[in-house]
Formats: sequence, structure tokens, C-alpha cells
Amino acid sequence: MKDLMGQAILDYFHNKKTEDLLTETSISEIDELPVDYLFRDFDNMNLIEQKALELSKGKILDIGSGAGSHSLYLQNEKKLEVLALDISPKSIEVCQLRGVENAICTDILNFAGEKYDTILMLMNGTGIFQSLEKIDLYLEKLYSLLNENGQILIDSTDILYMYDRDEEGGVLVPADHYYGEVDYFVHYKLDTEKPIKWLYLDFETLKRAVENNGFDIKKIMQQDDSYLAKLTKKDLN
Repeated sequence: MKDLMGQAILDYFHNKKTEDLLTETSISEIDELPVDYLFRDFDNMNLIEQKALELSKGKILDIGSGAGSHSLYLQNEKKLEVLALDISPKSIEVCQLRGVENAICTDILNFAGEKYDTILMLMNGTGIFQSLEKIDLYLEKLYSLLNENGQILIDSTDILYMYDRDEEGGVLVPADHYYGEVDYFVHYKLDTEKPIKWLYLDFETLKRAVENNGFDIKKIMQQDDSYLAKLTKKDLN
């Protein structure tokens, strides 16, 4: 992994010349992502992020922490114990430089830590699942990291709106895979990251998956085509 997003985050932190990150998927054109967006404070976060941070409690695992903005808010403003986790070494370096007290660079499937009261997965948190084929593997791991009375706060977007429609109004989705499975590309300073598999989930598909893996689920809020969901362990008594 070239870690281009991490490099952009590191460059920005050290006031080096940065360019916008360019992102695209296998179903969308290139879009600009200003690096300073990854350093936004609470007031500049969207309503889903703000709600998730407001609901966060206890010992927290922030998966896909990026530059650490969510972790810093929880640590400094809510005075909570937070572990920031990301697969980007340079992003985790910036988390530490910005003052995140606990940060680790690893894949969540390789992580063997304590149990947590809140597991936070934001900015399309379902993306790390990669595909429907792998979702059970990730949910099993998350279940093992969650305290009995804990919660997972996760967001995603139903991207059905991105597909064309036929003359009768039917949506032209792929026949060979779930429409939320895409390849995700990052470009920075004329370099391109190897594409990763990324998963957007409509709420009903996420609901079926988590209920098959020992969770109850509740939709907390909806914002346009995106939503925030809370997962808790099923009461087996």
C-alpha cells in the first residue's frame, strides 16, 4: 500500500504543499477531497457524525480513525478513553502528533485488544467489510470486541441513486454482484493507490447481515441517502 491518503494527511499536518486528494469508484467519476476536510472540528462535521459522537460512551474503539478528528473530540471534549485504529501508518503518525493518546496501525481483523463499550465506524463505516461475501467475518470480529452492553455506531449510504434507470423506471444494477460493492481509488500528486474493495450498504441489507451475526440493530437517523445505525448484542436470555 502506497498510503497516499496518509501521505496527504502527513503533508498537510507539516504545512507542506498539498494538493486535493482525488477519489473515484468503479461507478463514479473523479471527485475532489480537500485534505483539510479530514482535519475538521465538531462544528464542521455532518449531522450523522455529530450524532454518533454525542452517543459515544465508555471505552471507545475508533475504527478507520484517519487524521484522528473523531478521536480527539471524544478524548479532549468528552474526556473518554479512546483507541484510534487505522491501516494507514502515516495517518496514525498524525493522530499521535495531534495528541491522540492511544493509536495503533493495524487491520481490524488482526487486532486483539480489550473489549469496548462503543465501537465507532464512520465515513461509510461499512466500507471496511469490502463485500457481502466477507461481512460475516468482520461482524464476528466486531462481536468479539464489544462488551455485553456495548454499542457499535456505524454509518453507510444506499448508493442505488447512482445507477441509471430504464424507460420504465427500473434501476439498472449489476447482475453479478450487490450494487453497493465498488472499487475505490485514491489519487494524490499524480500518483494512484491500488484500488480497494469498498462496500456501501442499504439499511435492510445491513439489518439482515447483523441479525444473522448475533446483533440487534436500530436506525438512529437518516440524512438524504445516508444513515446512522446502532448495533447491540442480542439478549439471549
